[in-house]
Amino acid sequence: MNLERITGAIAALAMTGTIGCTPTLRVEPPSEPIQINMNIKIEQEVRVRVERDLEKEFANNPELFGVPMPQSP
Repeated sequence: MNLERITGAIAALAMTGTIGCTPTLRVEPPSEPIQINMNIKIEQEVRVRVERDLEKEFANNPELFGVPMPQSP
């Protein structure tokens, strides 16, 4: 009987020890807000708009920018 109690106590201690060693995973929100840098996209969009506007102006007023007018046949 004594041996069974000792064995049971050792088994209980061993299980308690293994439960305490299991890794824990914590999911916590960041302390600062997430920031996304969008400067590149905005710069490209503005550049495309400016280039389109310039192409229209070249087509409408070629002499204004020093571009020779096309000769018609």
